[in-house]
Amino acid sequence: MSGPEANRREVLATGTALLAAAAFDPGPADAAPAKRRAHEWPVYGATNAATKYSPLDQINAANVAALEIAWEWTSPDAAILADRPDLRPGEFQATPIMVDGRLFTSTAMSQVAAIDPITGKTLWVYDPGSWKQGYPTSKGFLHRGVAYWNKRVLIGTGDNRLIALDAATGRPVPGFGDGGAADLRAAAGESRAGEPAGLIGVTSPPVVCRDTVIVGQYINDRPDRTPMPGGTIMGFDAATGRHKWTFRPIPREGEPGSQSWAPGSLARTGNGNAWAPMSADDELGLVYVPGSCPTNNFFGGDRPGDNLYGNSLIAVDVVTGKRRWHFQIVHHDVWDYDLPCAGNLIDVTVDGRRIPAIAQVTKQGFCFVFDRRTGRPVWPIEERPVPQSTIAAEHSARTQPVPTKPPAFERQGVADDDLIDFTPELKAEARAILAGYEHGPVFTPLGTRPTIVLPSWVGGANWWGAAADPETGMLYVPSITAAVAMALDQNGKRTDAADGESEIAGQAAIVRGPRGLPLLKPPYGRITAIDLNKGTIAWTHASGPGAKDAPQFKPYNPGWIGHTARTGPLLTKTLLFLGEGPHRPGVAQKVLRAWDKATGAVVAEIALPDHTHGPPMTYMAGGRQFIVCGMGFNKAPHRLVALALPQEKTA
Repeated sequence: MSGPEANRREVLATGTALLAAAAFDPGPADAAPAKRRAHEWPVYGATNAATKYSPLDQINAANVAALEIAWEWTSPDAAILADRPDLRPGEFQATPIMVDGRLFTSTAMSQVAAIDPITGKTLWVYDPGSWKQGYPTSKGFLHRGVAYWNKRVLIGTGDNRLIALDAATGRPVPGFGDGGAADLRAAAGESRAGEPAGLIGVTSPPVVCRDTVIVGQYINDRPDRTPMPGGTIMGFDAATGRHKWTFRPIPREGEPGSQSWAPGSLARTGNGNAWAPMSADDELGLVYVPGSCPTNNFFGGDRPGDNLYGNSLIAVDVVTGKRRWHFQIVHHDVWDYDLPCAGNLIDVTVDGRRIPAIAQVTKQGFCFVFDRRTGRPVWPIEERPVPQSTIAAEHSARTQPVPTKPPAFERQGVADDDLIDFTPELKAEARAILAGYEHGPVFTPLGTRPTIVLPSWVGGANWWGAAADPETGMLYVPSITAAVAMALDQNGKRTDAADGESEIAGQAAIVRGPRGLPLLKPPYGRITAIDLNKGTIAWTHASGPGAKDAPQFKPYNPGWIGHTARTGPLLTKTLLFLGEGPHRPGVAQKVLRAWDKATGAVVAEIALPDHTHGPPMTYMAGGRQFIVCGMGFNKAPHRLVALALPQEKTA
């Protein structure tokens, strides 16, 4: 046996998908970082473990309902847009960091600001001018955050620069790169030659581990040239900006992983980048890269094979840039099931054994749990047969990895039991609608008839990720249920493509149900608490009321049905917080909810002036605990809103 199938069999043992893990030196003990100061939020996800967790407890179940707006801060992008109304911003998805007595944030247009954490006053703003290059990628103006190292603020910009700023003044650091900036395109080398503007940009914050800054990039996920460029993960010296190493998730011929590709297909394929935030273990010296799918998202006829390291969780040595271990979450992806968020680093106790783990949630609704030192699954992962493509030019994988624990946290695939069933008549109408689609279990490939994909490429989980409680071993996952249908022709091309158009697979459509209702029964968004010590689901609840009072739902009195408005979680010692995003006007609510971590009961709803976007964060300053939410969508003002208890309740 040889080729892609042999490569897959190499990583299987006793029916469990195990990763061949190279032995590695975890490094000297003095490489371990200083412990986090409890009052700070120094990294996008709270720490490099991406837990989104704070040990603060001034705000608790007894007083959370008293939260009030302490200050509001307006993004400096507003001044640019006043002069350039032709530039349309996207979402304000940034989560600020708080370290050394200041808040630091990016904006949708790659500006950086320092903010007084008590008053919300702007201390300085740095504009790298990346917006002058036009829209950075197919995502438009969008950015999620900055990093911090040794009194420097680090940002990867929409026009592919890694910039280091003096945290006190906001001025570029002269000794870093060329005048304070390292050129990411130049560092990537020949793979970036001849790129058109707007093809690649940085949307997520860098990660700093052991004095190395690690940067991934977003690449347009609709191919507009052949071949598309391949993704790169790059490491830079945090002090000098010197390029140290590059890891390419799409290997070159002869490199490890290339045997999972059919001969010649590597030359035709790009993408495979890491657009999502990353996590890192400072003691092990490993950064955990959530990989995306190779070109293109919904058709793999030009890339036969499993396509390593696409759709893989990859542990990369921060000193050398070498792969230490990997696990491919999806073989030969044709659903856009890339890894959308940083894996959560959390120590768990399984059958009396303490395991330093990483939990990776996915768009398809699975939570994969590995020993983060070696990549060995904490519970068996089975290769299970999946439906095969009927597209003549496609080469779908015969099996896909499925965790035996924990159970899926999101609905997967479509069957009769999933259809809306408030009344027998509605169920009958839903059955008639479903008959017009191809459908089946998760990993049903697209066909020439519209094929329902559930979860779809927006999730399940997505870029907002999950929150992990290091004290209890619990993981909290917001997810959405959005059924989408798409069809291909026998060559894997759009059925409506005109001559000269890019050969982009599919034309997506939301699947509608009877009488203005969804095709599927609720909930349409949920929060799931997973006990990672046991590999079980502790509780799951609809994420909010959703459209339960809308005219089409009201006659059936369905209770909370959940919402598909996307936002992220914040976890504290006392509570779980989650807002609602803006993607369903008239449905999503402008609130921040506090949930009981043990039961999933809603403790309080705090009114907000707008919908939330990036995951909230929290910190302590001036004797008060603050919770900061980012908001702003398209023309709605981009801003940060800070909540705190009234002064008299914090005395």
